[in-house]
Amino acid sequence: MAKLVFGLNQSLDGYVDHQELGPDAGLFRHFIEHVRSAAASVYGRRMYEVMRYWDEDHSDWDAEEREYAAVWRSQPKWVVSRSLKSVGPNATLVADNLEAVIRGLKAKLVGEIEVGGPDLARSLGDLGLIDEYRLYLRPRRAWSRQAILRRPPAAAPPCG
Repeated sequence: MAKLVFGLNQSLDGYVDHQELGPDAGLFRHFIEHVRSAAASVYGRRMYEVMRYWDEDHSDWDAEEREYAAVWRSQPKWVVSRSLKSVGPNATLVADNLEAVIRGLKAKLVGEIEVGGPDLARSLGDLGLIDEYRLYLRPRRAWSRQAILRRPPAAAPPCG
């Protein structure tokens, strides 16, 4: 049985911004090895559209970027979207029955299934399907307002 893992760069204030919070060289190497070892990936539409960057070679890439692209392209992907009509190579579109599809993948695959995208992670977390969260903290604020996880209601009592 596979384990569903959500991991993403996050600012110290709990937000994501894929342009502002890119990985440094050491973290990029970690991501190459993580993707290489993952059984599959499940993406939300917006994250998948960001990741499609790796589908085509770019002349200015260095060796590690070419390596990441090769690893990413070879990995099976499931893309959760009601608006997309098709997806790229080595990807399967999931438009309905999210919970059943993800439970099926977890039962069928062995290893880790990477979850990409904060909105999808929220939905899968609400369904109780995420087994592990990996937050890669970046020591800066992200000025975008895309939170990784839901914030507690303003009226929630303080912890402790």
